[in-house]
Amino acid sequence: MPQRFTFHFEPHKGWMNDPNGLIYYQGRYHAFFQHNPHEPVWGPMHWGHAVSQDLLHWEELPIALFPDQPYEDDKGCFSGSAVERDGVLYLFYTAVSKQLGQTQCIAVSRDGKAFEKYKGNPVIAAPPAEGSYDFRDPKVVELDGKTYMVCGSGKDGVGKILLYEQGKDLFTWQYVGVLFESSEYGKVLECPDLFKLGDTYVLMFSQMKVATDAVIVLTGRFDGQRFTPESVYKPEAGPQFYAPQTFLAPDGRRIAIGWMYNWGRPLDQGAQSAGALSLAREVKLEKGRICFAPVREAAPLLQKEDPYVKIAQDTVEITCQTEMPLCYRGRIEQVEILRDTKSIEVFINGGEKNFSVWFAR
Repeated sequence: MPQRFTFHFEPHKGWMNDPNGLIYYQGRYHAFFQHNPHEPVWGPMHWGHAVSQDLLHWEELPIALFPDQPYEDDKGCFSGSAVERDGVLYLFYTAVSKQLGQTQCIAVSRDGKAFEKYKGNPVIAAPPAEGSYDFRDPKVVELDGKTYMVCGSGKDGVGKILLYEQGKDLFTWQYVGVLFESSEYGKVLECPDLFKLGDTYVLMFSQMKVATDAVIVLTGRFDGQRFTPESVYKPEAGPQFYAPQTFLAPDGRRIAIGWMYNWGRPLDQGAQSAGALSLAREVKLEKGRICFAPVREAAPLLQKEDPYVKIAQDTVEITCQTEMPLCYRGRIEQVEILRDTKSIEVFINGGEKNFSVWFAR
């Protein structure tokens, strides 16, 4: 049997991809995720569920969302986010049906364990004129005293992020317009996220079907309707980091977790599961640059020697069974390397540029 990860979450069985609904709720970190519990390949999407006290050791809980409604009868329950309001946990997700296509829906829980789907689903039953069939991944965010939802989409070869604003409650949403659009990053912009670091607005999304640099992070201006980019960052150069989502830790840190695997990667020999969560990373501004640094909870892991990693003056040698070309141009002041049983994550200059690789065992 293949070895299992020691400080990365992976399901006991089946397939997982995007992290969903990342949140700190009732004293624990909750990570939901795209999940096919039946076999280690993509299939009808459920929401898997795991919890942690320290972002390193995870406990898998029963499945949170099953594709059991008529509006989910095609491909299931796609990606989304979570919000707490007055002690109640709200899950926002994309449902996919043969009749309606991709729509935005809600499930509710009062204990973080049992979830009831809103009887009025879908709360957004169709994309706006600027969108298309690809209309998914609702991320609900609170900015400047308002609650917004951003959804990934695209039309006529132009990737788009659509913006909604909350109406009278979390079940009511008003379309604002196209938050951001560009043909530079593909036809559909997936898994968008909008947040602030201090006074700086940040827009993050993932671009489909690229081998590296799949995660795009923009800083810029947001006026409540449009996001105008000023700087572009590509924090991840490795092949196994996609669809990251951020949330706030109790101490105010902005934490990001992504999907560690990739589309088309061969299944490890004898594996009963495929996919894992990346190491949690703190997102911060350092000297005007966006960095994705290992969370401080991982500090003990960084103090150990590793026979697979050798550092000598200006070179770093990592021994594994997978080819992984790494190239970084610029001044290197610090290198942090975390190796688990099946992965290596390299953080350069406090997370200014990272390389995440899942290697064969």
